[in-house]
Amino acid sequence: MESKIETNDLLDRLPPHLKQYIKPQNYEQYTPINQAVWRYVMRKNVDYLAKVAHESYVEGLKKTGISIDEIPSMYGMNRILKEIGWAAVAVDGFIPPNAFMEFQGYKVLVIASDIRQLENIEYTPAPDIIHEGAGHAPIIASPDYAEYLRRFGEVGAKAISSAHDIDMYEAVRELSILKEAEGISQELINAAEARVEELQNKKVKPSEISLIRNLHWWTVEYGMVGTVENPKIYGAGLLSSIGESVWCMKEEVKKIPYSIEAAYQDFDITKPQPQLYVTPDFAYLQEVLEEFANTMAVRKGGWRGLKKLIKSKQLGTIEISTGLQISGHFSRMIKNDDNEVVYFETEGETALSYREKEVIGHGIVRHKRGFRSPLGKLKGINLAIENMGPRDLQAYNFYDGKPISFEFESGITVAGLNVTGIRNLRGELMLIQFTDCTVKYKDEVLFSPEMGDFDMAVGKEIVSAFAGAADYHSFNLVTHNATSETIRPQLSEKESELNSLYKGVREIRNSEEIDATKLQQFFKILKENHQTDWLLPLEIYELVAQSHSNFSEEVLKHLLNLKQPRPKVAHLIEGGLALLETKEIIN
Repeated sequence: MESKIETNDLLDRLPPHLKQYIKPQNYEQYTPINQAVWRYVMRKNVDYLAKVAHESYVEGLKKTGISIDEIPSMYGMNRILKEIGWAAVAVDGFIPPNAFMEFQGYKVLVIASDIRQLENIEYTPAPDIIHEGAGHAPIIASPDYAEYLRRFGEVGAKAISSAHDIDMYEAVRELSILKEAEGISQELINAAEARVEELQNKKVKPSEISLIRNLHWWTVEYGMVGTVENPKIYGAGLLSSIGESVWCMKEEVKKIPYSIEAAYQDFDITKPQPQLYVTPDFAYLQEVLEEFANTMAVRKGGWRGLKKLIKSKQLGTIEISTGLQISGHFSRMIKNDDNEVVYFETEGETALSYREKEVIGHGIVRHKRGFRSPLGKLKGINLAIENMGPRDLQAYNFYDGKPISFEFESGITVAGLNVTGIRNLRGELMLIQFTDCTVKYKDEVLFSPEMGDFDMAVGKEIVSAFAGAADYHSFNLVTHNATSETIRPQLSEKESELNSLYKGVREIRNSEEIDATKLQQFFKILKENHQTDWLLPLEIYELVAQSHSNFSEEVLKHLLNLKQPRPKVAHLIEGGLALLETKEIIN
């Protein structure tokens, strides 16, 4: 099937800094064993989840192009998802949280195209196509949930992270890759687990992205809907895990009414969850999301918002009361006694925008060495600068081409040659340009003429602060280099032989007639060379069970005998046999 990246209108709209994470699905890399793993999990899940999942799950499988018998192709999914206004892309494992959220805001599902190994068939800490495709995709067939997912992406993409978050993301990504890869020493896995545990135990104040990630985990990943007494599953982590979808319904797992308090409940991706949150309906999810958004810097602004950006050391944006947006790496602020920001600085490339569009002539070329500006009201003048019309400006000696000096209430002074000003759509001044300008605060020179022209942002206060650039075109954001990549196993001769047996059985299942002679040949090789494999004999037995022949009894006996030397998969064998007795499996 396809190895290139299939696109559609939604994907064409994505900005370059998101497109950098997309990779081809490379469908031909899926082995016959991969296909068998998908089929087993999906048959088990649909049989069980039809009883305990939210009503939109089973119908959503059909609406989103998810097949039970074979791993879905991105092309097929996108063709069908387009009908409900969504799309899907393949990525390599975990991607940065803000990018993941932003994809959702564009109504694009991010799907890790790799699939868990047979040894991890019940659960994997690494994102894979079972989790993403069979977990996330079906529920978006519910309009209320789809809108929640989109809105969550919009809000989450603005959440401010910390340096600790970046370290945590890289550590979790590495651990998930090592745990899912074949042939990795336990020593390496132990070291990666220790690193994650060390970071988890580090006492740091939770950032916005860590809090909203908690909300995402307890809803999108591990959410339940209905009542505490009778909950239904809708979280992708539960929908895609044979083990946890059963475990979560047990009394041992505490069920808690969903609220904003979930933002402060941490989680451990390597273990089953000891508690889960239950929302009465999908509409309530949006209520809690908006309640949380009201606590974020994107809505509150002020010194706390700017402080978060400074501590994050990441690209961020502040918006001031005139609507002017400053995007860069913020490095400093000065507050007055009332905790109002009266001055701020960025370092390095900075861009100015208005309504998410770069102000012409004020990109990173002009502001390549940072940006700084006082804020607030002028001393002894009741009228705010932004509200001054042409006559007001003349009255206060703001003449173009004339020298001027003035003082802010904070004590910051500005003296220079007034060149010009830029107004917003409401007619308010939002930027004034000076030459030969000196800016001082007490005995400190904040800006001097040798630094070039001085562009002063005009505004009383910071009304918003958020992660990322106001206009993503302003910066070169296509710079992602993951510190770890998914490890691709090289099949040994024995593994290749086993895969060829799986392929042969699959071809027989898809043919018009069951070739029992060939199946017997495959089974003979299996018993001789691959005595511990349990999934292929289960697939063979599925094809011959109804014949009640000596061969079918031989295969069944082999399966039952496997349970003793392999107690960890005994319940999986039993589950597969139980499926054969279930008639209501959705095809």
